[in-house]
Amino acid sequence: MELDQAFESKDDIAGAVLEQLQSVMKDYGYAIVNTLVTDLAPDSKVKASMNEINAARRLKEAASHQAEADKVRQVKNAEAEAEARYLSGMGVARQRMAIVQGLQSSVAEFSQEVEGATPKDVMDILLLSQYFDTLSAVGANSLILEHDPATVAKLQRQVGVSFLRDGSGKDLLS
Repeated sequence: MELDQAFESKDDIAGAVLEQLQSVMKDYGYAIVNTLVTDLAPDSKVKASMNEINAARRLKEAASHQAEADKVRQVKNAEAEAEARYLSGMGVARQRMAIVQGLQSSVAEFSQEVEGATPKDVMDILLLSQYFDTLSAVGANSLILEHDPATVAKLQRQVGVSFLRDGSGKDLLS
């Protein structure tokens, strides 16, 4: 019998000792009622060895639990990141939808308010406005762009002319 089994089967050992003692002591007039095995005392080297084995087993089990916890943590982090990216994509999609709806509304209102202005004219103005916004943003970052005043004047004339023409290209002032 191995030592681990001996510790686990103290009651079996007590039962075997009881049977032996009853048969031997019966001849002397004694009746053995019960035997108790309270402690097994193996050699100190055996105890130390068993303690090391138990400690190693517990460390192995703890490492397994730690690895499982790390796995769960990584999976949860990945799920959270995927959800965040999904929600971010939904936000970007809604933002773009709002921009498109706003542009449609602006083009429709501008076309109704300014006689002879077509949606193409409005889009040209919006593109020019975005161009100037971009130049402004780039300038805010201290990036110096070379430009010619004649180019700005040319852009101004083109915008002015596009406001004053009807859809057929005919000048509204003449």
